[in-house]
Amino acid sequence: MSTFYLIIVVFLIVLAVFDLVVGVSNDAVNFLNSAIGAKVAKFRTIVTIAAIGVFAGAAMSNGMMDVARHGIMMPEYFSFNDVMCVFLAVMVTDVILLDIFNTLGMPTSTTVSMVFELLGGAFAIALIKILSGTVGADGVALSLGDLLNTEKALSVILGIFLSVAIAFVFGLLVQWIARMVFSFTYRVNGTSTSIDNLKASKSHGLFGSSVKIGIFAGIAVTSIIWFLLINGLKGSSFMTPELKTLINDNTWLILGGGFLFFSILMILLSALKLPVLKFVVLLGTFALAMAFAGNDLVNFIGVPLAGLDSLCDFTANGNGNYDGYMMTSLMTSAKSPLLYLLLAGLIMIIAMATSKKAQNVVKTSVDLSRQDEGDEMFGSSRLARSIVRSSRDIGELVVRFTPKSVSRWIDSRFNKDEVILAEGAAFDEVRAAVNLVLAALLIVLGTSLKLPLSTTYVTFMVAMGTSLADRAWSRESAVFRVTGVVSVIGGWFITAGAAFAACAIVCLLMHLGGFVVMLLFMALDIYLLWKSNRNYKRKMKEERNDDLFMLMMRTKDKDIVWDLLSKHVQRTQSFVAHFSIDLFNRIVDGISTENRRELKQCGNALKEEQDQLKKIRRKEMLAMRRIPSATAIERNTWFHIGANCNMQYIYCLKRMQEPLKEHVDNNFNPLPKVYTEGFETMRRKINELMLQTEQMISTGRYDLYQETLNIADQCKDELSVMRKDVFDRMQHDKLNNLKASLLYLNILQESQEFLSVMRHQLRAAKKFGE
Repeated sequence: MSTFYLIIVVFLIVLAVFDLVVGVSNDAVNFLNSAIGAKVAKFRTIVTIAAIGVFAGAAMSNGMMDVARHGIMMPEYFSFNDVMCVFLAVMVTDVILLDIFNTLGMPTSTTVSMVFELLGGAFAIALIKILSGTVGADGVALSLGDLLNTEKALSVILGIFLSVAIAFVFGLLVQWIARMVFSFTYRVNGTSTSIDNLKASKSHGLFGSSVKIGIFAGIAVTSIIWFLLINGLKGSSFMTPELKTLINDNTWLILGGGFLFFSILMILLSALKLPVLKFVVLLGTFALAMAFAGNDLVNFIGVPLAGLDSLCDFTANGNGNYDGYMMTSLMTSAKSPLLYLLLAGLIMIIAMATSKKAQNVVKTSVDLSRQDEGDEMFGSSRLARSIVRSSRDIGELVVRFTPKSVSRWIDSRFNKDEVILAEGAAFDEVRAAVNLVLAALLIVLGTSLKLPLSTTYVTFMVAMGTSLADRAWSRESAVFRVTGVVSVIGGWFITAGAAFAACAIVCLLMHLGGFVVMLLFMALDIYLLWKSNRNYKRKMKEERNDDLFMLMMRTKDKDIVWDLLSKHVQRTQSFVAHFSIDLFNRIVDGISTENRRELKQCGNALKEEQDQLKKIRRKEMLAMRRIPSATAIERNTWFHIGANCNMQYIYCLKRMQEPLKEHVDNNFNPLPKVYTEGFETMRRKINELMLQTEQMISTGRYDLYQETLNIADQCKDELSVMRKDVFDRMQHDKLNNLKASLLYLNILQESQEFLSVMRHQLRAAKKFGE
């Protein structure tokens, strides 16, 4: 029995490694998105600075997370077996839950997931104890209030609401003020933060501009240093109670002196043409990374190390009484060994630098806050449309009562046409600095007021508020950005409910099923992690990289944009032709062999491609606005005909697939061989025509253009004859299967439509590329 519990503890430690990897993949967005979004340095440099912060924070971490020991459950009423069930259920649930969110590219809160998993597992055990009539030392039956500490969970829920609302509103207001001061031309009016741009700047007004940049940077650096003192170093060994008291008693002196010193220093550095805002952004990245590791590291290793402490205590004092020995030792706080913290920090650094999922989560946050338009990760929703419509109405009302001279001056400060971004940047350094400084200040404020503001919630919502203030959400992209924000916020709330329910069920099954169920869940966890990782790699491998679109959005030369757009449209239509004939053959094979699984997979593939084509069409329409006006007017019709044909292929195949799948699902009689064999000749002709079409579109050589159209017309006529033969058979053959005949008629009808779409697409592709 002791050996089995040792296996559980070893498994918990192994899961802690996975938890560190998926946890940092989720939380890396907290401190990387601003620096990456503004392109203040190379990715390797940004990660290196963040890695130093993570390692320093891990080394000075305050150790074991007490919430895992006695923050949620009251361990004096829980036996050794009880707490091991809870800890195992928490880790099994946590790794899978975080991995699902990271795979979807959705940032979530590791604190919320851990707290609610502990609450769910402890609740399941507490329920069993209450139903079995367990009594305390005083002989009174235990209640839920005796067994659980719900105050912590309630404080986390409060933190969710506060984080979302406060961070977004403050991000909006502070960035609006910052933009009023600097506008989008701060790089070219003497306030540049780049040495390259400063070479082109005029000397007139340079010192005055340096003062603005210097004061802004002084405020930022002072705030970040204060953040490090209050939040990043609060658990370090040299932060003694006396030093904390000294800092608290001299708060305004430290802030005032720091502001004066750093403002003067930054003014001088700016006057010397040094990029001070880049320094601010990189310092903020270091500070948030350090605070993250120092405070959130325990979210990942707290439960496994609590399990290890429990095993050590039971081995020394339990005398083999697994169900009777109460874990009173967990009521005390514990310090994690420095070696464990350093190893955890090293794992987090490796994961942050190499994890594709971490980059995917960062991409979600950066894409939702970028300055320019582009490929939107999220679609449109009814709620988002209502929010955008209401916001626009309120904005128009405010403008109506604002003097026109004031409105014109404000608009001049937000002229996005004058924005100068670094190559590949999503926003400028002013916004990046505001993101980091404001997030740090809000976290310090929450710490001083003892409110559990989530790092994830604060940093994400500040980024959304600043992007809205910068007018990055235009009428063309607002509904997609709002949908993304609502989806992410909804995911946060889902985290709490999913973590509680899933962990409660898993813990209940483990407690009732014993070691066998525990082993099964351990095996299931390993399998799900392996499958998730395999599917994610396959998805990333199959995902079509769209370098052409990125070039189109960054290129200023309209003629080059037109050349790139022609290649993009050509590539899209060629792929759709190849995809369509492949699905056509799979659907026909599926009904011939009555392969229900194949038909279902075809339906899923069509749905995925339909969603992908909507995104591609939006990309190409954005590019159409950037080509020469005369060319856009001339090619506009053929562009839309070609895009419509892409979708018509999908609609045609869906109309063919759905009745066939329903037929097979209902186990109806198969299609007669006379039908399936009679269609093979026509199927070969359609394949040959589609192959020719795909080759002509992909190469841009239309030598067989007219011949292909003529053969397609002949095939359509042959299909009409085949349909007439089926009608005759249905009328004269009394033994004819009506359902099978109607199904075959549908195949013939959609095959005709398939050829019509092919003809229209080929013609549109030829005209568009001429």
